Amino acid sequence: MNKLGVHALVWEKGWSHDECERAIAKSAEVGYDFIEAPALDPSSIDIDFTRRSLEKHGIGINFSLGLDADTDISSGDIEKGKRGKAKLLEALTLARDAGATHVCGILHSAFQKSSVPTTAAGVAMSVDILGQVAEIAAKSRITLGLEVVNRYESNVLNTASQGVELCKRIGADNVKVHLDVYHMNIEESDVPSAIKDTGSYLGYFHTGDSHRGYLGSGTIDLAGVFRALVASGYTGPITFESFSSRVVGQPLEGILGIWRNLWEDGYDLASHALMYTRAQLKSATETLRQVERSRLP
Repeated sequence: MNKLGVHALVWEKGWSHDECERAIAKSAEVGYDFIEAPALDPSSIDIDFTRRSLEKHGIGINFSLGLDADTDISSGDIEKGKRGKAKLLEALTLARDAGATHVCGILHSAFQKSSVPTTAAGVAMSVDILGQVAEIAAKSRITLGLEVVNRYESNVLNTASQGVELCKRIGADNVKVHLDVYHMNIEESDVPSAIKDTGSYLGYFHTGDSHRGYLGSGTIDLAGVFRALVASGYTGPITFESFSSRVVGQPLEGILGIWRNLWEDGYDLASHALMYTRAQLKSATETLRQVERSRLP
């Protein structure tokens, strides 16, 4: 059964003690299995306080991040590669100490709008460094999720098939594709087919809608998305991700282009998303049973 999570930016823009406690408490109160916390700056997270709060409220945690221009392991720059590897290892230590199972996001390149395409040498460097990081992650039973994002946020992975190819080049069992339906809606020709074709390489999934607001209030065929997830046998984590100018601050507000307020009440938003996700997973499961139920006597 899929564990269901919610992104911390539904609740708070930072991770101070007060923000951490509120975000974890609200996620648990709504009924989520875990919270996904952004670790753009791993050193800013008080891991002992975070772990105590998680234990207090009885939920888990996973972490996501994106590298920046100065730590871009796909840049071809050896020094940037070293800094990028160090940042990824710092995030792994954080995840290990918090009891997380996944570190996801744009781990493979800079989280930015690039002005030039990636290079073969840059991709090769990313593969090499991620292979080294994966070996260390495996010791703590942590899975790396390489997020496939739209062209405005990375110049390396924009489609599910590229994600699969990069995982194959790395060749580590604990390196998986992290798909996000918001990005897929921009880049894929056929979202359900892309999900199914990712197959066993799919290791983490973000739900959302076309405008990053309430699930089901945008233009994405979410019923088709959940049917594809169920049909492909995906049992990994599913995290609801939504951003609004009410919560998100810089630098993410600028990088993601969060210019308007898509919702007022994070609690209502998160509660609706959990209910919607459970209903869609149930409907998709029942869809698969229709063939058997329709057999002639």
